[in-house]
Amino acid sequence: MPFCSAQLAQRVERAEATLIGDAARASAARLARAPFVLELCGGIAACTEPGSPLCKVAGLGFGEVPSDAAWRAVEREYDGRDVEVVAEVASLARPEIVRELSARGYELVGCEHVLGLDLRAFDRARGAPSARAAAAAAIRIERITDGEERLWTDTVLDGFATPDAQGVPSHEAFPRDALERAITDMTRAGGVQRQLARLDGRVAGAASMRTSDGIAQLCGAATLPPLRRRGVQSALLDWRLAEAARLGCDLAVVTTQPGSKSQQNVMQLGFELLYVRTVLVRRADE
Repeated sequence: MPFCSAQLAQRVERAEATLIGDAARASAARLARAPFVLELCGGIAACTEPGSPLCKVAGLGFGEVPSDAAWRAVEREYDGRDVEVVAEVASLARPEIVRELSARGYELVGCEHVLGLDLRAFDRARGAPSARAAAAAAIRIERITDGEERLWTDTVLDGFATPDAQGVPSHEAFPRDALERAITDMTRAGGVQRQLARLDGRVAGAASMRTSDGIAQLCGAATLPPLRRRGVQSALLDWRLAEAARLGCDLAVVTTQPGSKSQQNVMQLGFELLYVRTVLVRRADE
């Protein structure tokens, strides 16, 4: 994996920000009030509805630090929707953005690990052990077909409902209905594809991948609880890495909770920690 410079982190954070922005814009088709989406400090501020994981400021800290008036305008948009402002800042972003957020009353509530794999050096033989295990266990990975959208969504939600307890607990939790709406919006962003994993003919897991500017964002992976520890996650990961390489991406990225089973799984397949993404929150009307 190449050294993660500030420039590489900016590229990854920009991919994350545009995914959030595209998904927020897609929500306009179902919301009575138009979503708020704004370019801000190299990232994107998005707000759709209360309780949505799309309500955040993603990719901050790689552009000009906003003025006080600009911050106030953004915060008013969130306050007007009764939503707290969640700001995500990479550890390689400009340090002054964190000082500014702290001065404005934002509190550190958690962090995420952003890991990467250089697909230019990706040797498909590295995935062979997992691929052989998947074949032995009769795991089949395929892109979803027309009519399988509901099945894919339910599989993801059912898997998310029972997260692995390993590692640092997430700083956030969302109601199933809010998560379902956000996931549906994200699938409408450009470059997103969805996959289902079947074990002995039964649906066992689901995942998604978004490709943008040479980056493959691996997201939305879940395994149904009764079928965990059977190689489903590794098979989904192997399949997406091979697909990303085939599509010409040079970098695959995944975001995990620190010390989680997901982080352990991807590191066993060659991913390395690129940087930490800190999460700061300003409570509504503070």
